[in-house]
Amino acid sequence: MPNIISQGRYLFKPEKDFLKYLKRIIGFSPRNCTLYQLACIHKSSSFVVFKDLKINNERLEFLGDAILDALVAKRLFLKFPEKDVGFLTQMRSKIVSRDNLNNIAVKLGISNMIITRVSSENHKSLYGDALEALIGALFLDKGFKKTEKIVLERIIYPFINLNTLQDTEVDFKSRIIEWGQKNRKEVSFACFEEVDSKKNTTYFVSHLVIADNLIGRGTGNSKKEAEQNAARQGLEKLNISSV
Repeated sequence: MPNIISQGRYLFKPEKDFLKYLKRIIGFSPRNCTLYQLACIHKSSSFVVFKDLKINNERLEFLGDAILDALVAKRLFLKFPEKDVGFLTQMRSKIVSRDNLNNIAVKLGISNMIITRVSSENHKSLYGDALEALIGALFLDKGFKKTEKIVLERIIYPFINLNTLQDTEVDFKSRIIEWGQKNRKEVSFACFEEVDSKKNTTYFVSHLVIADNLIGRGTGNSKKEAEQNAARQGLEKLNISSV
């Protein structure tokens, strides 16, 4: 990847709209847009540079996911010094949830920047994944300190109300596990990968099993998303409103 990035200023000539949306997100127009352009190429629109090397935003998404987790964890650690690890973990899950990141990405205009051959209806994490990829690109371009400043000032503070978020439930998996522990029920998740031959894409399917009974089934573009959806269905089926 470093060789590809250093080969030229752009992977392709950026349109004015791309630069406009990018500046709105990060606050400036970088001289080298290659990383940021790469962050907006969904795997469905991958292109081969040489041999079998495919170019898309998956690697940057992986990096951005880790960076975002670290930034959010640090922010929560400082914001809530009296809270325990369980609370901090749940709050982080709410902030970096697919639904939350997707909504933020749309508000930022990332939906207008993505190069893809699939729709967001079938790939619900499309926009949130691109947001994480942009954070990965920003980290490589500007380092951790500058990335932290931009993420907090332009993503966390404008779009996330920590006080309101405390009352919002998104970590369905943790809830069902806690319910199982409280009621002495064995809770497990079985997750496997499926292939959509028509769209030439892969997705994950998760089964929620409680006491040898299939209680919930969920799908998603990641194992984590599939498990959350299975847990949500299980909570609804068992009519569990609190644990």
